[in-house]
Amino acid sequence: MNGRADWLAPDWRVAGVGALMTTRSGGVSRAPYATMNVGAVVGDDAAAVAANRALLGEAIDAAPVFLRQVHGTSVVRIGRADAAPDAPVHEADAVVTSEAGVACVVQAADCLPVLLAAPEGRAVAAAHAGWRGLSAGVAEAAVDALCEAGGCVPGDVVAWLGACIGPDAFEVGEDVLAAFGAAAGPEGARSGRFKAKGGAKWYADLAGLTRDRLAAAGVGRVSGGAWCTVTDASRFFSYRRDGVTGRMAAAVWIAAR
Repeated sequence: MNGRADWLAPDWRVAGVGALMTTRSGGVSRAPYATMNVGAVVGDDAAAVAANRALLGEAIDAAPVFLRQVHGTSVVRIGRADAAPDAPVHEADAVVTSEAGVACVVQAADCLPVLLAAPEGRAVAAAHAGWRGLSAGVAEAAVDALCEAGGCVPGDVVAWLGACIGPDAFEVGEDVLAAFGAAAGPEGARSGRFKAKGGAKWYADLAGLTRDRLAAAGVGRVSGGAWCTVTDASRFFSYRRDGVTGRMAAAVWIAAR
């Protein structure tokens, strides 16, 4: 499929687990959703979205299950039945499975996708981490659900961070600092995750904040998070940059044995 080589993949090695994040390449949608938009509620042609989602399923050889994301902390556990055409769409921002052949999927276009795997492919999970969900505990909730499903502890888990808005592009106000317990002024700068812009505005490091949350939850192996969706317009969708745009998919699955 044209453009698939541009997609991102974790550098982890977990037996029996597949994972990737799409970019804007490799699909059939037209501008401003060109071309691999998987978002069904952003104004794109429904047939194009369905075709792109089917292309994703073919590429990963697993049935992708999409969520209705609401910037919360709810986690849903899925199985093959959730991939059926008439299955209800779960309202959640994290998803876990211990069944092979079904993919946990989150969508993003500046928010951070977090993919997680238990040892030996016993379970996998994905979380959608915008600042609201992250500050409320969506990453920790996903780790807890994964450990329960996979019979492991957080120290056994590996995590990968996809592409998101970068630390030099994510302008926030003091409400975001407060949500993460950081003070405005020099104290916030010393946290290492916020950089003062001036005029009561700051730049936030979303990937760094997520690393902190995962580390505090006991996850010791975290990679990725080096791509900025805002500054690389040729590769990534960005809601903050473009307003009307598509959504990328981050997927993790247990390969059929």
